[in-house]
Amino acid sequence: MTIGLRYWSNLIFSAPEDKPIPPQLIFYLRDASSLIFSTSLSVAIRMMTRWNKIEAEKREAIKNRTEAELKNLRNQLNPHFLLNTLNNIYALIAFDTDKAQQAVQELSKLLRYVLYENQQMYVPLNKEIDFIQNYIELMRIRVSEQVHIETIFHIKPESQTPIAPLIFISLIENAFKHGISPIKQSFIRITITEHEHEINCMICNSNHPKAEIDKSGSGIGLEQVHKRLELTYPGCYKWERYLSDDGKIYNSNITIKITNPTIKQLL
Repeated sequence: MTIGLRYWSNLIFSAPEDKPIPPQLIFYLRDASSLIFSTSLSVAIRMMTRWNKIEAEKREAIKNRTEAELKNLRNQLNPHFLLNTLNNIYALIAFDTDKAQQAVQELSKLLRYVLYENQQMYVPLNKEIDFIQNYIELMRIRVSEQVHIETIFHIKPESQTPIAPLIFISLIENAFKHGISPIKQSFIRITITEHEHEINCMICNSNHPKAEIDKSGSGIGLEQVHKRLELTYPGCYKWERYLSDDGKIYNSNITIKITNPTIKQLL
């Protein structure tokens, strides 16, 4: 305003009508432009700093909420897994106490992993595979000889690739729940393969749906798998589930991409 008044005063009182605009105007415009630029820059810097602070707070809040949700899901998984395993051992006690005792020993190994490793966000892939193998051996105890169980694990020796713990176990539980018939030939094939920046879990089993009155599990495990995949590997996984045309074979395939940014989050 001061610059404007000064310019107006000089123009009215000092310069005749036929005289060019005094050169001082150039300096006035320069000073005004500098003032406007400095003010705008200062406001922009303050706004940018505030915006960055708000975004950082949002990211921290999202991270904390995600970790809390994952912790809640893992806490739900422990009793769910334990309940299913105890039901299997209970079924063994009725007709084979020796196998039931062996199953209890195997269960102790599994619980050690579930109680300690499951509290971490990620575990080395080789440890997760050991757990899966121990679980499958436990399940073998209770199935009949007419059930063919095949496992194929193609991973790097002592692989340290980080993976969310127990991410595949619900799929394997589901295969044993719906893939076994007490009176018909049945099969379960479990394949876990490690590629460069990618882990693939393929489960194929005969399909013997349980009766509607059988509420064991109630689909909780598969629901949790989806939630955990969304929270842990958003945009970095693919899950395909489908029945064969005749409805006799069920397939469940999960592919997880372990990209460089994801690995940084895991470690």
